[in-house]
Order: sequence, then C-alpha cells, then structure tokens
Amino acid sequence: MKKILILSFVLICSAYFYPQEMRQNAFKSLFSDEKANKIGDAITILVVESSQASNNAETQATRSSSLSLTAKGQAGKTALPGVDLGLGTNNDFTGSGSTKTTGLIRTKISATIDSVLKNGNLLVRGSRKIVINGEEQVVKIKGIVRSSDIAADNSVLSYNISEAEIEFSGSGLIERSQSPGWITKLFHILF
Repeated sequence: MKKILILSFVLICSAYFYPQEMRQNAFKSLFSDEKANKIGDAITILVVESSQASNNAETQATRSSSLSLTAKGQAGKTALPGVDLGLGTNNDFTGSGSTKTTGLIRTKISATIDSVLKNGNLLVRGSRKIVINGEEQVVKIKGIVRSSDIAADNSVLSYNISEAEIEFSGSGLIERSQSPGWITKLFHILF
C-alpha cells in the first residue's frame, strides 16, 4: 500500500511541476506526421510547370489613287496642241508575324514559411542555386499555400500555390553565347 501511495505522490508531483502545454500539441496528430504550419518551418515544393503559347498575326493593306487631266483647245482656226497629264499613286503593305513559346520546368525546392496569414494560409519563399562547370542556374519561388494542400511528407505541388512567382534564370558561357553581340545590339538600336 505504501508503494502505491508513493507512486501516486510522484505522479501527482511530476504532473504539477512538469505540466504539458495543450496548445503546444494542438497541431500534432496521433495518426500522421507533423505538417509545416509555423514561421520558419520547412516545406518541399515540387515544381511541375508546363506552358505553351502561340500567336499569329497577318496584316494586308492596299491603297491606290489616280488623277488625270486632258485639255484640248482651238484659237480661231488654229488648233492648239493637246495636253495630257496623269498622276497616280499606289501603296501596298503586307506584314505577318508569329510567336510560339513552350516551357517545361521540373524540380524540387525546399522553402520556408515566411508568414502565416489571418485565414491560416502560409506565405512561402525558397530558392535553389546550382553551379556546374561555371554555369549558374537559379530557381526562385514565392507564393501562398493552403495548409490543406500540404501532403503528409510536407510537400506541395507548384500548381497548388496561389499568386505563385517562379523565376528560373541562368548565367555563364552558354547564356553569353546565346545573347547577341554589342555590334548587333547597336544595329538593332539604330535600325
């Protein structure tokens, strides 16, 4: 009996001196892993973006005008020489243009929660920089994620991010070789 009283006393004292905060565990589930929901928590964004756009335009305009003057006359019994005058203008314009772009990005980026909005949505921001043989590629992402769109493994697909800003940029030898030279740029400015 003494042992039971001592054990009860120890349990009551430990509960009193080391209480568990219920608010601390409010977001934890007994059945799944803890999801990211606080500022500074990490979240994995699976960027799966595909875009296609095309635009065609054709313009054709034609304008022509002509003016003609003919004069003949007689002074007495003498015929005056005839005068013919003709003036014509013609203006033709034909133009066409088309653009077509396609893009595909697939990557994983680890991001952090910047802030929690009043409605419980999360503002996330992340970036990844990869340098291979002097070629630098930077992927940046920012947007708003609903807590319900976060999977059990703390990942979210990029098309579930609202107000998403995804920036994919690169620099290096390949980027420099694809851009026009300074003489070509000068001719584009002048002409």
